[in-house]
Amino acid sequence: MKSIEDIQLTGRRVLMRVDFNVPLKNGRVNDATRIRSSLTTVRYAIDRGAKVILASHLGRPDGKVKPELSLGPVAHELAAELGSPVALLPDCVGPAVEKHVGAMLDGDVALLENLRFHAEEESNDPAFAKALASLCDVYVNDAFGTAHRAHASTAGVVDFVSEAGAGFLLLAEVKALGGLLTNPARPFVAVLGGAKVSDKIALIRNLLERIDSLIVGGAMAYTFLSAQGIEIGASRVEKDKITLARDLLAEAAGRGVSVALPIDHVVAREFQENAAVHDTDSAAIEAGWMGVDIGPRTRAAYCELLAGSATVFWNGPMGVFEWKSCAGGTTAVANAVADSKATSVVGGGDSVAALAQSGRAADITHISTGGGASLELMEGKILPGVAALDAKAR
Repeated sequence: MKSIEDIQLTGRRVLMRVDFNVPLKNGRVNDATRIRSSLTTVRYAIDRGAKVILASHLGRPDGKVKPELSLGPVAHELAAELGSPVALLPDCVGPAVEKHVGAMLDGDVALLENLRFHAEEESNDPAFAKALASLCDVYVNDAFGTAHRAHASTAGVVDFVSEAGAGFLLLAEVKALGGLLTNPARPFVAVLGGAKVSDKIALIRNLLERIDSLIVGGAMAYTFLSAQGIEIGASRVEKDKITLARDLLAEAAGRGVSVALPIDHVVAREFQENAAVHDTDSAAIEAGWMGVDIGPRTRAAYCELLAGSATVFWNGPMGVFEWKSCAGGTTAVANAVADSKATSVVGGGDSVAALAQSGRAADITHISTGGGASLELMEGKILPGVAALDAKAR
């Protein structure tokens, strides 16, 4: 896969796929994290005199023009971040767009309107991909968050450009996540939380071939505990996945992978933020009570395991971290990962949010912006956006 640094940019039209799918509130960008994540790549192209044409989707307009999903607020926010003008174009293809691009000067920046206003984007329509490619001399993909989608702007367009490469964000994501799968320092500890075992089956199976220890938290832990015959009260459990959980535990044992499960819990009678909570004395939860976080002894055990790690991958909170009474377990894990000397990679929206809440984001080696893309890469799947660039480089 070619890097943007391997491409001559000066005076050339550069179509750059970015992930500016940001939350909006009252017509303004509410969280500019994804915009800032690609600034290094955008500035690099500007500084080398490229004519930068940015392309992104926003929300789910389902192939229809929806004014509330216009990228106008994004153009405004990006201009503020760059300290220079960003022209929002009226569409992403067509004569008006072509005319504007044709008049751009070196160092100019334009943002195409929402790609998903056209149904052809998500269907990877060749004609639409060719129309996007006609706007540029060079294509750069810096949108790791959409690299798992075989869309026109992430995969199809590469077939119609003469030169293509990856931006710094995409390169960093592939290096960090790929490194976990190929040559991690030992011991390698994976921390998985969240609601469902069913959401993590492929991830767990792929990790079991590579890790030394697996730490399990969140609601998915109750399915594993139930598979061991431990009473879990009214806790959330996937009854149809108990056999699968038992099989995964057996597979881990067969591979010599230790699996750490909660040995105590924070429990409540009702799933409400203001519900009274208390700690259990053991892994068992009595009838009528539900687990909402890992308990203090579990936190201590998990933190000790993380302290001795050399590589950590964390995906998923340990409890209902949005509620102060149930945030202790996730905060403890965040601090333990941050305090460790390990190469640490955190992925998944909830994990990243919990990390930000803990104030320890700066102490993590790599925080993935990918969401679904990072999970699919860690599951061992081929990402169409990355595969297209790899094929072009051959």
